[in-house]
Amino acid sequence: MKVEKNDRLILLTNDDGLYAGGLNTLINVIQEFGKVVVISTIESRSGMSQALTVKMPLRIKLLDETDTKRIYACSGTPTDGVKIAVNQLLERKPDWVVSGINHGANASVSVIYSGTMAAAIEGCLYGIDSVGFSLNSFSSKADFTPSEKYVRMIMNNLIRHKLPKGICLNVNIPFVPGKEIRGVKVCRQARGNWREEFEKRKDPMGKTYYWLTGIFENHEPKSTDTDEWALANNYVSVVPVSVDMTAHNYLDDLKNQINNE
Repeated sequence: MKVEKNDRLILLTNDDGLYAGGLNTLINVIQEFGKVVVISTIESRSGMSQALTVKMPLRIKLLDETDTKRIYACSGTPTDGVKIAVNQLLERKPDWVVSGINHGANASVSVIYSGTMAAAIEGCLYGIDSVGFSLNSFSSKADFTPSEKYVRMIMNNLIRHKLPKGICLNVNIPFVPGKEIRGVKVCRQARGNWREEFEKRKDPMGKTYYWLTGIFENHEPKSTDTDEWALANNYVSVVPVSVDMTAHNYLDDLKNQINNE
């Protein structure tokens, strides 16, 4: 059954904070598709992955409310925000959870660490069609205008086609002028890893601290069916992400190993 715009309820969140340019862009676009409820922290919670607030109270504050939009501030993580919204704040389960637009790509293994994608995955766990959007730029002043076309494209697809159970979408947009984006590629997550390096520093009191820096290593730079290749070649990458982390291709081998012990 087709759900009309006025009947749609869409939960928005991110991990960059309420005043991030990416979230504001997303709010403006998603309002075209239905009633919007926004929940986010005031400040950044990047890199929180699926973290939950378990040792302190969760605080929620309603900041703005109109007939078509509500905005909440949340003291916790992106995953906290989705959980509290679905369980306490919304009048019903939303039709979609939309997260982003993140400042910085969440391609390859970055999806594991991403608070943006954690929120989408949490929506997926509730049986809600969910998607995370990211722009391949960490600049707070990045122009998100070219992203709007692709947010609309993905949302229109979600209206027409419901996602399979246990699957959400990870969408990464190259940081180039709109006319240079070559299109959309549905692809797989690239194999790679972050090589973390900690820079040793001294604070003003002379005490030692360490600042995380990282270098991403793409283990298959020549593979043309990955999200990293798509971004590097000015395509929007769309990766279907499964919440089932079972290594199905190893199950039989492992069973044989265990059974033969």
